[in-house]
Amino acid sequence: MPIAPAYQRILVKLSGEALLGDEDYGIDPNVIQRLAAEIKIVNEADVEIGIVIGGGNIFRGAGLAASGIDRVTGDHMGMLATVINSLALQDALESCGVTTRVMSAISVRDVCEDYIRRRAVRHLEKKRVVIFAAGIGNPFFTTDSAASLRAIEIGADLMLKATKVDGIYTGDPVTNPDATRFDHITYDEVIARKLEVMDTNAVVLCRDQSMPIRIFNMFKSEALIKLVSGDNIGTLVSN
Repeated sequence: MPIAPAYQRILVKLSGEALLGDEDYGIDPNVIQRLAAEIKIVNEADVEIGIVIGGGNIFRGAGLAASGIDRVTGDHMGMLATVINSLALQDALESCGVTTRVMSAISVRDVCEDYIRRRAVRHLEKKRVVIFAAGIGNPFFTTDSAASLRAIEIGADLMLKATKVDGIYTGDPVTNPDATRFDHITYDEVIARKLEVMDTNAVVLCRDQSMPIRIFNMFKSEALIKLVSGDNIGTLVSN
């Protein structure tokens, strides 16, 4: 499926929970293979793709801390969970012929590269998909914040936040049938309304560096492809 891309370089933020699919824990092979197939199409259109993936399908640091585990230890466990997810996505991508690199913010040199910005940009320029693992390598920061930071560092044209809903609503569309979707909303409105579609620190970082964010439903078939082609899908967050 040839596409005419509207962007040269993008950063896609995937939640770990998104990989669950119909499973209760871990990774649904059907979900990760479908994701890989869509990313392949975008990659073949010469779009440079960075990906940040969460680890909530395996461990979530804040949740572990609430159950009594030291927060720093819990966050480090969560970082390692993102490495597991990143390796799984790398395998799915390379199985369908997409050259991929995993770069980790914490050193796991036996299984992936250390994150170095200049090297990451060089990989992207060579049309390799780059998966950024382990958040930013520090506790107390979410993978949303890591996605914002990496998008800015690599000079992405757009940051895409893949969720289970097709944008930002005035309320929870699952529990409130009267909730309406925003086509566009400013960073400050997201923060003021406490919409919680992303970590507040991540939104502030994007606002301060004028990094546009597009919130979209990754479970809709070909949503990523249509979005990269310039279709008005989901909700745009910008100034």
